[in-house]
Amino acid sequence: MGLFDFFKKDKENKEQQQALDEGLQKTKTSFFDQLSKAVAGRNTVDEAVLDDLETMLVHADVGIDTTVKVIERIEKRVARDKYVSTADLDLILREEIVALLDANSSATGSRAILDRPDSPGSPFVIMVVGVNGVGKTTTIGKLAHRFHSAGKKVVLGAADTFRAAAVDQLIIWGERVGVPVISHGMNTDPAAVAYDAVQKGVEMGADVVIIDTAGRLHNKVNLMNELSKIKRVMQKVIPGAPHEVLLVLDGSTGQNAYLQAQEFTKATDVSALAITKLDGTAKGGVVIGISAQLQVPVRYIGVGEKMTDLQLFDRTTFVNSLFKK
Repeated sequence: MGLFDFFKKDKENKEQQQALDEGLQKTKTSFFDQLSKAVAGRNTVDEAVLDDLETMLVHADVGIDTTVKVIERIEKRVARDKYVSTADLDLILREEIVALLDANSSATGSRAILDRPDSPGSPFVIMVVGVNGVGKTTTIGKLAHRFHSAGKKVVLGAADTFRAAAVDQLIIWGERVGVPVISHGMNTDPAAVAYDAVQKGVEMGADVVIIDTAGRLHNKVNLMNELSKIKRVMQKVIPGAPHEVLLVLDGSTGQNAYLQAQEFTKATDVSALAITKLDGTAKGGVVIGISAQLQVPVRYIGVGEKMTDLQLFDRTTFVNSLFKK
């Protein structure tokens, strides 16, 4: 890496850190307001403090099951260390949340595309799922921008053929980013679109093919059947495709996002999560809860409107930003 590249990378990192800090501001404000109330007038972490801390984490949309795990971890530390002051609670809470996220972390999958050689034989195929309105198609556009900016060849497949707006939106994103979009229009066979997109990716030596899918069908059985069919036809071109099933969730919906995640994990094998719209909510704690409860890694988070505001999720960076005053 030359000196110019080093300074360019350093600038990008600082800009991403600033975007993350600003995107989590509403969550941080709410989080620390409640944490301050939990420890007000107290010197040691006792049962009363832990009760208030438990309530605070639930209100932050961390989720009940995950909150219980965090509290149990802190209880063990208090029992081991005998005396823990409330002044230490920030650091302990930060360490335990990072440790909890560490159990579900993964540096593989689509985030590794940026590190691998161009065109290593066949494209890496990502199938993107999620209900309408969560920012699924926008996330695909931002992902395409991320890979394309890194010099990767990208193909998009507009297989959400139930909504004309989804097809048109993806085509617009393809034009903005400068990548081809395979589309058969509305009310066409989604599996046929996916097949042609993967075939196109193979023909042009693409590094990644990203397939959009319908956000909602008539019922869960239909959804399961449709996603299974899309997988089968892609595997006729590339055995093992898709290599990643990325579920997009709207972070601003709090625990409703977890309920959506449960339904999609029943319908298909979700291997990674992208959590969007964190900049517009105080419910950023849902990132912690969903990852822990589903035991699926969070791959990306959305912290703003710009194309660069879809960031790779780093558990330590995220938690440090959350606790930054």
